[in-house]
Amino acid sequence: MEADFWHERWQNNLTGFHLAEVNPYLKAHWPALQLQPAARVFVPLSGKTLDLLWLAEQGHEVVGIELSPLAVEAFFAENQLPVERSQLGQLELWKSGRISLFCGDFFDLTAENLGDIDAVYDRASLVALPPAMRKKYAAKMTELAPLAPKLLVSLDYDQSKMDGPPFSVSEGEIQELYQAHYQITLLSAEDVLGNNEKFRKRGLNAMNECIYQLKNLG
Repeated sequence: MEADFWHERWQNNLTGFHLAEVNPYLKAHWPALQLQPAARVFVPLSGKTLDLLWLAEQGHEVVGIELSPLAVEAFFAENQLPVERSQLGQLELWKSGRISLFCGDFFDLTAENLGDIDAVYDRASLVALPPAMRKKYAAKMTELAPLAPKLLVSLDYDQSKMDGPPFSVSEGEIQELYQAHYQITLLSAEDVLGNNEKFRKRGLNAMNECIYQLKNLG
């Protein structure tokens, strides 16, 4: 999606994708990555998710990136976190304790600015992007964190019945995007349509939320 689309969503408070609690799949499956507490974790397209707080509470240093300055400002304000801000090229860095958020375009982030990453929590990035951008995104992600294991949360449904976002991203597509560099394991899949009336109204009869572990082949 174009940047203006997401800016407009945040400006108009059309943020139904934001969970008012920590994602239960993160709590359930994060231990599968077997990280040390001090591991450095990258959260792309983070919005103002409370998952950032949970990861920091585990002892991790958490680095996210979010396009919308409204989302970044809301995260720190709503959680009453003091923040320091600095400019790094085209991105602005907001930092409070163990949590750092880059504000700007994901594709403007460089490996130099990001630094070494021990793991990636990809909560909803792929499902936010149309097919053409998903290939570019996966390539950029591999460039930024080539050795880091990943916990990836995705959705799988009949795309012919509903257009995204959130888009449907099948296990087959995830294999195509990442299998050259990662061993991909499906950890769980659950039909969550019963909790999403708005999607039932749009014609869906099933929507699986799928959690994958990606482990570097090297």
